[in-house]
Amino acid sequence: MSRESLGHFELLVLLALLRQGEDAYGVPIAQAILASVYNTLERLEQKGLVGSAFGQPTRERGGRAKRYFTITTAGLREVKAAKKALTTLWRGIPVHEG
Repeated sequence: MSRESLGHFELLVLLALLRQGEDAYGVPIAQAILASVYNTLERLEQKGLVGSAFGQPTRERGGRAKRYFTITTAGLREVKAAKKALTTLWRGIPVHEG
């Protein structure tokens, strides 16, 4: 497997696996990844790229409310800029047959 074929999510899983050590299994690996997702959402909200709001507390969640996230206009603008930059970078790169 070449280095280029490793996806970002795959790398995240591998790093979570390394962090867990020899006794790693699915649940703690998933929990480590989930923590990364929440940390990232917090950073994106601080940057103004996403917003969040709490729903109503529910009995199924022990009286806790779900937190709903939405992309902001600034976040959408950043996504579009990233797409444009990546498209520009990829344009003209020859496909190498291996």
